[in-house]
Amino acid sequence: MMPTPFPMHTRSLPRELLHLAWPSLVAQLAVMGGGVIDTLMAGRISALDLAAVGIGASIYATVFVTVMGVLLALIPVVAHHHGARRFDAIGADVRQSLWLVLVLAFIAVLLLKNPEPFLYFAQPSPALESKVRAYLDGLAWAVPGYLLFRVFYGFTTGIGRPRPVMIFNLAGLALKAPLNWVFMYGHFGLPALGGPGCGWSSAVIAWFLASVAWYWCRREASYAPYGVFSQFEWPRWLALKELLRLGVPSGVSFLVDVSAFTFMALFIARLGPQVSAAHQIAANAAVFLFMVPTAVGSATAVLVGQALGAGNSRRSRDAGLLGLGIAGALGLTLGTAMYFGALPLARVYTPDAAVAFIAAQLLLLVAAYHLADSVQAVMIQVLRAYKRTWGPTMIYAVSLWGVGLCGGYVLGLTDILGPARGAAGFWLAATASLAVASVMTTVYFLTIAKASVKTAVKLNDG
Repeated sequence: MMPTPFPMHTRSLPRELLHLAWPSLVAQLAVMGGGVIDTLMAGRISALDLAAVGIGASIYATVFVTVMGVLLALIPVVAHHHGARRFDAIGADVRQSLWLVLVLAFIAVLLLKNPEPFLYFAQPSPALESKVRAYLDGLAWAVPGYLLFRVFYGFTTGIGRPRPVMIFNLAGLALKAPLNWVFMYGHFGLPALGGPGCGWSSAVIAWFLASVAWYWCRREASYAPYGVFSQFEWPRWLALKELLRLGVPSGVSFLVDVSAFTFMALFIARLGPQVSAAHQIAANAAVFLFMVPTAVGSATAVLVGQALGAGNSRRSRDAGLLGLGIAGALGLTLGTAMYFGALPLARVYTPDAAVAFIAAQLLLLVAAYHLADSVQAVMIQVLRAYKRTWGPTMIYAVSLWGVGLCGGYVLGLTDILGPARGAAGFWLAATASLAVASVMTTVYFLTIAKASVKTAVKLNDG
């Protein structure tokens, strides 16, 4: 007898949000835990290795997160299908997403193997550039595996079952430090790669996750109703067009977001290895904290998408408001903790007193940065659940590139608005840019949610 699809949950919104959010949070923290391990282990080798991992990770993030953002269109598509009980359509869209992986992986590998445009802005020393290139060579092989895994992530998250991703990511995290140890220090006959060894360990983990996740999905009977493996099909333009219609602007918005962060790191690299290493610590802490609103936003978006697919506009609006409130409260709490624990946290990352002192000053700014980041992180995902993508992308471009990156360059590296503030100037501008993005995306959500409810009321009255 064919197993039934995963049911639509009947819990209250807060309980349902918690049900979806906590596995997503653990999964995201596991992913970021790998980055923290890389930073800690590279920092123990030298400031040069830490700077190389920081710069290389910024370049990789720009490329990978952009192409991965295209695949995130699968989450709202699957959520809408699930809410409308169109289960066969879910498997078809998953298969089409796998075709997108081929093209996106080719583009990403090509860029990571040829990072000259990014290195131009960083202007690294020859020794630092050599390590950055070696690190990116390893990460290039990780991209196809991680993209295949992200399709599984989009599929199982959209149907409201995030726990498998959590388990697989935790397994990947458990492998990170041992594999880093092998590649960084040259065990079992391998050469000692230093900081760049982090990239090669990530490649092994990426293919492990992709292989295990899809093998498990193929064998797990409860996934059978969605028909992912029921047939082979060639690319279908109409299905790909819908995925790209949502995915391309999502990818562009990720490009704007991550490139602003990346070029921030590249410009700061001009200030020397110590400042660059300190910025890497602050950035790593900020991204780690970002996983909390990301998990809340992912859970909220699934609830919103499923409610919209079921034709329940009020529930979709209420879910969005709930996610917004929780993200704001958590952002304030974690930002406060960061403010008071800045110096001890910096000392955990590095034994270099000078680097730790600079990093602690930047972590004070991360506290305010995180609060603004929390709000926009949820709102951007909720808007994707409403299938509104180009509007948020334009908001990102104006705020993150205009206010954040350009403002950071002015405050950090020039004396136009007073003495150059160095890395702190970039973090001040980045905080302002996220505050602008938070306000604009929240207003956008409230506007379309109100219109959606009014439309539903009119249809019911009619």
